[in-house]
Amino acid sequence: MTQSAREWTKKSRREKDLSGTTFQFGGRGEVSGGGTFFSLSGFDMERIPMTNEGYRALEAEINQLKTVERPSIIKLIQEARAHGDLSENAEYHAAKERQAFIEGRVLALEDQLGRAEVIDISKLSGTTVKFGATVTLVDEDTDEKRKFQIVGDVEADAKRGRISISSPIARALIGKSKGDSVEVSAPGGARSYEILKVEFH
Repeated sequence: MTQSAREWTKKSRREKDLSGTTFQFGGRGEVSGGGTFFSLSGFDMERIPMTNEGYRALEAEINQLKTVERPSIIKLIQEARAHGDLSENAEYHAAKERQAFIEGRVLALEDQLGRAEVIDISKLSGTTVKFGATVTLVDEDTDEKRKFQIVGDVEADAKRGRISISSPIARALIGKSKGDSVEVSAPGGARSYEILKVEFH
């Protein structure tokens, strides 16, 4: 077991009610409220906020890599070596590339899990947009409604309506409440939205 793996196994999941969390966005100011502090200016942040669902997804991925994909690729490499000359063995080189990817991904996941600050969304409440909030918006120009949940960087998935807390739209929403209007920069130009609903579930 690598040192990083040992460190990861020693760390326990942390759950925290962040109803009073202070977030800072790379020099753009902060949303006050006291409590735990997260720097979201880049990869140098000490802790990584994420939901329970996001944490479980990372756990499932690292388990799949360690218990299924890692042993499988080791077996493929052994079989490829048995074929003789490795210099022209395409299967061997492909397997080694895959092995390098797996090991790199495992290290990245261990780091993310080790620095995870797991936030129990069920314990959050209020009318102000913050981490974990599900926000319903309406485009003030087209009347199109959109719904997002604000989550951690490592679990964001736009197709599922889960946006990163460091994304432009999340930054615009943090600290706002139902009825507020926000302006978000987009590739096609700035868009204005009104907040219709703020939920935690």
